[in-house]
Amino acid sequence: MADHTLDPHDPTLREFWRDRHLCTVTFIKPDARPHVIPMGVVLSDDPGTAWAITSRDSFKARLLPGPIAVCQVDGARWSTLQGTAYLLADEASVAEAVRMYTSRYRTPRPNPNRVAVRIAVEKIIGSIANRREEPS
Repeated sequence: MADHTLDPHDPTLREFWRDRHLCTVTFIKPDARPHVIPMGVVLSDDPGTAWAITSRDSFKARLLPGPIAVCQVDGARWSTLQGTAYLLADEASVAEAVRMYTSRYRTPRPNPNRVAVRIAVEKIIGSIANRREEPS
């Protein structure tokens, strides 16, 4: 079986995580079944941390803290962040999560119930070497 572990400092990986891709995020429910949803996630400059935003009353927020897998795919290229996600409600963490989200996606709509999801990234796997060729 191939080892798909990636170097978190690889410039190609960093570029891939800066491109605008929606991710699928997998949480584990109390009954041990996966809960998979689309979500915007941003890998920070410190590759040991990723950020997302959500509403404090969302189902995913009720599953945290807990294990998480964040995957993005672009053709044959893919990458998954594995780690533990934490819910943070303090003003500084929410502001950082919004700043990170805005840098990759867009300014989020106002949400007085917004909270930050900080992901402690423990491993990055994937296959990103095959860059998509643009037609000439």
